[in-house]
Amino acid sequence: MDTFIKEKYETWLNETTLTQIEKTELINLEEKEVVDRFSADLEFGTAGIRGVMGMGTNRMNIYIVRQATQGLAEYLNSQNNESTVAIAYDSRNNSSTFAKETARVLAANGIKVFIYKTLMPVPALSFAVRELKCTAGIVITASHNPKQYNGYKVYGSDGCQMTPEAANAVLANIRKIDIFKGIKNSSFTIEMQNGNICYISDEIVKNYYNSVLSQSILSEEASPRILKLTYTPLHGAGLVPVTTVLEMDGFESIDIVEEQKLPDGDFTTCPYPNPEIKEAMQLGIDLMLKNGNDVSIATDPDSDRAGVAVNHRGVPIILTGNEIGILLFDFIYQARIQENKMPENAIVVKTIVSSDLVNLMASKYNVKVVDVLTGFKYIGEQIHLLEEINHVERFLLGFEESCGYLTNPAVRDKDAVNAMLLIAE
Repeated sequence: MDTFIKEKYETWLNETTLTQIEKTELINLEEKEVVDRFSADLEFGTAGIRGVMGMGTNRMNIYIVRQATQGLAEYLNSQNNESTVAIAYDSRNNSSTFAKETARVLAANGIKVFIYKTLMPVPALSFAVRELKCTAGIVITASHNPKQYNGYKVYGSDGCQMTPEAANAVLANIRKIDIFKGIKNSSFTIEMQNGNICYISDEIVKNYYNSVLSQSILSEEASPRILKLTYTPLHGAGLVPVTTVLEMDGFESIDIVEEQKLPDGDFTTCPYPNPEIKEAMQLGIDLMLKNGNDVSIATDPDSDRAGVAVNHRGVPIILTGNEIGILLFDFIYQARIQENKMPENAIVVKTIVSSDLVNLMASKYNVKVVDVLTGFKYIGEQIHLLEEINHVERFLLGFEESCGYLTNPAVRDKDAVNAMLLIAE
């Protein structure tokens, strides 16, 4: 074994703050596994950090989370006198623990923390950052990855994922911090009592729901909500937000896939909880066909991706991310024309890897298409540019082929709750 790797491993093994369970995990590692876990460090980038959970520098664990948070805290404090951070987390194993560890370190560094009381979608975090006028936001999630993974996504004050410049500055801080001795920490309970950590209020949650509902473009009078839906949150954070918004919009026939209804970080019914793939959609499809429903919809664990399967005369058809985006664009355009809600000089933003059929349609509809690099933060950036010139109403839709959609400028990341509303309409 390489000497450098061996020294890192032994440093962790001899660390007195580790629990006995953590030490036992390290002691029982075979040499090959030691090399894998200590030959590299999880890198912090514009999407934060993500990796398989476990002990080691190349794994997601509370020590890596604390170190990343300390680096972020030092960056924020160098930029602002009074920083505030909003935190959300999904249903993955250790997500709530990592979220609280993050809050503790931030509070110990003098940063005010607002944290959701329970699991909430990625878009609800982006919304809260903007609504509470926070300096930054953090979501503990590994999106649609298998159960072994977790992650740490960081957002700027605009509700978009962190810029490359900011991420590089945070990474530079992280590299200087001793993972065990360089972390400021405090008690979650004490910081709550002192008001340095606060739960995000039910009012903010309600405001998010109302913000999503504001994206409705078909009145109930013009289009009665007679659709029969099947929905699965794939054991994730989407259940309450999606069903709440759909019911607020008038949809009454919503059958939930019971086997996938409750949060479950082991994703026992769909080891790869990605609504882009048939295996994850299958239970919803089965229930749709059994009950004779029209459509089966799904959201991934952090509820930023949307999946759709249509009951076409008894034959289920799973739509691709591009097909959903194309259909949404056409629907939004036609419905806005019908309801006299079409803005002048309307804009659709999509990633360069998404279908160019949208460009052909947009040419016919007299809508401008802006193609951006892959990554929803670039779509959020275009909304920000429109906001700066007071033309945010021109934004019709942002989408990427990996099942990410957004029409709501109050959010700056893909929003499957928003997408579910429009897909149902």
